[in-house]
Amino acid sequence: MTILVCGSVAFDTIMVFQGQFKQHILPEQIRILNVSFPVPEMRREFGGCAGNIAYSLALLGGQARILATVGEDAGPYLSRLDDFGIDRRFVRIVPGTFTAQAFITTDLDGNQIAAFHPGAMSQSHTNRAADAESDVSWGIVSPDGREGMLQHARDLHAAGIPFVFDPGQALPILSGEDLLACIDIATLCTANDYEATLICNKTGLSLDELANRLDGLIVTYGADGSRLFRHGESVEIPAARPDYVVDPTGCGDAYRAGLLFGLSREWDLVKSARLASVMGAIKIGHQGAQSHAPDREEIARRFSDAYGDKLW
Repeated sequence: MTILVCGSVAFDTIMVFQGQFKQHILPEQIRILNVSFPVPEMRREFGGCAGNIAYSLALLGGQARILATVGEDAGPYLSRLDDFGIDRRFVRIVPGTFTAQAFITTDLDGNQIAAFHPGAMSQSHTNRAADAESDVSWGIVSPDGREGMLQHARDLHAAGIPFVFDPGQALPILSGEDLLACIDIATLCTANDYEATLICNKTGLSLDELANRLDGLIVTYGADGSRLFRHGESVEIPAARPDYVVDPTGCGDAYRAGLLFGLSREWDLVKSARLASVMGAIKIGHQGAQSHAPDREEIARRFSDAYGDKLW
C-alpha cells in the first residue's frame, strides 16, 4: 500500500523580529525602501509539502515514497527521511543547486516578510512519476514546479493510479487551463477555502461543477472543519478539537496525510477525511511542520473522542 508523494522538499528558515514592521516601514518612503531587521531568534525547520505529508504518513504507519528534486545541501534532510523509514529512492539531487528554501521573518504582530528560493524544485519535471509507480496504490500531486506537477499528474493517470490533486501554494503559477488539465484526470482535489475560491475564479467553474469532474472535492475551513463535495451533494466533516493552537504551518499537509492513509486502506471518504481532521488538530498544537509525534494509540484515541467511533 505504498503512497507516492509528489511535491516539494524544502528547508524553512524562520526568524522573529522583536518589534513591529509598521514602526519601521514608512509608507511615504516605500519607493526607496531600505530596512534591516535584527532577528535574535532564528530556527531552521524541515518542510516542503512532500516532506511534511510523508512525515505524517510515517506516524500513521503508512508507506510513503517521495518523488522530489533537491539540491546538494539536502544531506540532513535525506538522513531524516531515512530515520523515519521513508522511501527516498526517487528523491533526486540536482547538481549545482540548493534545496528549495523559504526565509520568513515574523514580527510580534504576526506579520510576515518572506522570500522563497525554488532551487532544485524547478527541475521537478525531470524526475518522472512513471519511474516510481511500482506497487503504488495511491498518489498525490502537491505543490512543486509547474511542469513537474503537470507531468506527474499525467504519469499517474497513464498508470491508472488514483491520485489527489493538491495545487495549494502553487496556484499562482498554474493557469485555469493547467488546473482543469489536472482536475480532469485526478480522482480527488483538495484545497482550503481561499484556494478553492481562487480555483473557481481561475477556471470559471463553481465548487459543484468542479466536483462533478472528480470523485470528490474536499475543501477545508480551518476550525470550522471541512466539506466534501461529490455527486451534487456536500457532506460536512466537523473539525477535531485541538488541545492547543500553536502553529498552523503544515496543518494542511498533515490533513492530506490522514486522507491518503485512509484511502490507501480503502476506507470511505468520510472516515478518511475525519482521520485527516484529527491529524491536522494534532499538528496545530506543535511548532513547525514536522515536530508532532503522536503514536497510533494517541491518534486512535483522538479519533474516538472527536467522532465517537473506533479508528483501527
